[in-house]
Amino acid sequence: MEAFLISTGIVALAEVGDKTQLLALVLAAKFRRPWPIVAGIFVATLANHALAGALGVAVAALFAPETLRWLLGLSFIGMAIWLFIPDEVDEEKTRLARLGVFGTTLTAFFLAEMGDKTQIATVALAAQFGSVMAVVLGTTLGMMIANVPAVLLGSRIAHALPEKPIHALAAAIFLALGVATLLGFGERFGL
Repeated sequence: MEAFLISTGIVALAEVGDKTQLLALVLAAKFRRPWPIVAGIFVATLANHALAGALGVAVAALFAPETLRWLLGLSFIGMAIWLFIPDEVDEEKTRLARLGVFGTTLTAFFLAEMGDKTQIATVALAAQFGSVMAVVLGTTLGMMIANVPAVLLGSRIAHALPEKPIHALAAAIFLALGVATLLGFGERFGL
């Protein structure tokens, strides 16, 4: 349950103002059909994060525990720093209209998530917790928490959310996870 809840919270916070949330706003404005967009986001995120979660567990199996602890700790700290780098939407990803609303959203979101903060976070969280299912379900729920309101309410909600404080909170959580991992907090307390 811990892996699910932490994954949900971190990704929901990290996604605010992220390029995929901006992409959701662009798609909502372009197509004005929210439910196929929401379905496309869900399927793309689930597929992308399942691959990322599997990679995270595989990475965990490749490294000795001490090496993995350092890799994970530093990657969480890196994620904290990365949250302060603004994202932009690649307009080319929204020019897939011939695939229909669902197909365009599915393709654009899957591609936009490649190497994105939330995908990298999914790899690191799955490696940390060793639970692909809990992490993938949590990160997917976090993406939906952040993106469904963006799709349903359009650009009005994007301007209403205080992006910098939300990113600062997500960065603080990543930083705390990184420091706790580097210090072996989980190992000391049987987590």
